[in-house]
Amino acid sequence: MLSLQRQITGHILLTVSYVGNQGHRILTLVSANPGNPALCLSLSGCGPFGEDSTYTDSAGQTVQGTRVGQGPNYGENTADKSEANSNYNALETTLRYQHHGSQFLLSYTYAKSIDQGSSLGEQLNPIDPRQSRTISAWDLKHNFVGSYTWALPLATLLRKSNRLTEDWSLSGITRFATGFPVTLFDNSDNSLIGTLGNGANNYLLDTPQYLPGALKINTNGRNGRPAFNTALFPEENLGELGNAKRRIFYGPGISNFDMALQKNLRFADARSLEFRLESFNTFNHTQFYGPASVDGQVEDTQNFGKIVNAAAPRLVQLAAKFSF
Repeated sequence: MLSLQRQITGHILLTVSYVGNQGHRILTLVSANPGNPALCLSLSGCGPFGEDSTYTDSAGQTVQGTRVGQGPNYGENTADKSEANSNYNALETTLRYQHHGSQFLLSYTYAKSIDQGSSLGEQLNPIDPRQSRTISAWDLKHNFVGSYTWALPLATLLRKSNRLTEDWSLSGITRFATGFPVTLFDNSDNSLIGTLGNGANNYLLDTPQYLPGALKINTNGRNGRPAFNTALFPEENLGELGNAKRRIFYGPGISNFDMALQKNLRFADARSLEFRLESFNTFNHTQFYGPASVDGQVEDTQNFGKIVNAAAPRLVQLAAKFSF
């Protein structure tokens, strides 16, 4: 991490930072007993999810499943291995202002996070681990956050200073950010590798095919159009892993305002009473935001590619706190 600070005025401070982080030998799950696609294709009746069945080959010999590694006496098993890597780089800027009870903090981050599995639910490719390297599930390319507390000058405006006109403030957090990456899944087992979910690795290794063409990214959940061009992502070919990475583009972002109006009443003997009126998503703007906002499951023919989730609507609450 490297930071540079500049005092612009007596009340304004600018900070610009580079943040970098690399992770090596991160714990991941790798299939210890994958299926052999070539063997399956050579056997009559062998197909997706058939890695543990019994077959007869062309010579009349009995074949006890297609798994290699631990052999046919075991089903799909995963091994814990410290083999994954990660990489994060970011430019972070903050502008801070503080004066007469008011303060503003504006922050902007331009970042990129890459890994070989953002959780233990995402297996490492046992054939070519480099194919699992892609953008992280939590990657945010652009993220702007503004927080503020404004001491409201009611006493000055009304030219009357008393308990009712003093100690009013307006505070809040405003955020504008690009969306999280869309995670693509193909649970058809067309690869014939048989990396089945077992409670730890919850998703198959399979991903769909990625055909050339325009992605037609749509981040507006109100227009009813898909979030991307689903025609570019058919199911993978039988006996092959899909060439699509887990994550290659981003879903809808966020533009949110949380605000609070606060009034303090001060009494004798260091006692005080604080009233707060708080609102989250103040303008009730629908936020199609989150890692699961877009359905990336290619087998879900009804919802694949659609924007299916939104964050909570506006929430307003009142609070009071007595200090003594």
